[in-house]
Amino acid sequence: MATSMAEHGKKSQVAFPNAKVNLGLQVRGQRADGFHDLDSLFLPVPWCDTLELVSPGSGKGCLLNLHGNPIKGNPSDNLICRAYSLLSERHAIPPVDFHLIKVLPSGAGLGGGSANGAFALTLLNAHFELGLSPVELEGIAAELGSDCPFFIRNVPARVTGRGEHSTPIHLNLSGWHIALINPGVHIHTSQAFDWIVPNDNRPGLSEWAGTSPPDWAGKLTNDFTGPVCERHPMVREALNSLLNAGAAYAEMSGSGSTVFGFFEDMPPKQWTAQMPEGWRHWSGQFPL
Repeated sequence: MATSMAEHGKKSQVAFPNAKVNLGLQVRGQRADGFHDLDSLFLPVPWCDTLELVSPGSGKGCLLNLHGNPIKGNPSDNLICRAYSLLSERHAIPPVDFHLIKVLPSGAGLGGGSANGAFALTLLNAHFELGLSPVELEGIAAELGSDCPFFIRNVPARVTGRGEHSTPIHLNLSGWHIALINPGVHIHTSQAFDWIVPNDNRPGLSEWAGTSPPDWAGKLTNDFTGPVCERHPMVREALNSLLNAGAAYAEMSGSGSTVFGFFEDMPPKQWTAQMPEGWRHWSGQFPL
């Protein structure tokens, strides 16, 4: 998070909302409130958007200016502006402008929208010195969306409930490489849930804390992967490309369509050169 002086005496603060991947994901049941009970392992990945807060704003309330990848819907309904609304109900904060450079693909299973909302909360808290603790921010983030609380602490975590309960975990990933591929398929999460039969009659994911990629292959799974790949063969193609490149473990993140793989060594250069047009990729080495 960086602070600078904007033009005409305005103050600016910048943050970089990052992606997450689901190392494993279980849909365990449907709740009376319509949400599903989940059990998942979240890993933050520094493939990032850029979010700038400028104050005082140029209008009333929150004005969101979008750049980069298009986002469907009215900007005023975006989680960034909803984060401002939730905090302004609790604290007297002046109007602000947000500038979002959208890099992360939407409908990709990376939690990009949730990250934007959570990072807006942390920016507002820091910028206006509201003094809210991480626990308090997590509570407000849970009102924004199911995955938003995870991005407040933004560390590897086991995430349960509808996504609002986040417990930090340790993972042994030092030296490993991770590669992500987005094949350009937009998956609607609500529709993807219709393809799932919840199953609560199995062990949860708590046992995987402290483990590493070789432990996961064939054991740690995502309930969405099969149904999504059946309906979108390009996702299966992307997943197979990671396995064919030598990934020790590869899976789909969230409800898709992004897939990821862990490698002991950097994937060969021809791996990206052979990707179909329109596919996007990101890679890095731990510690990230």
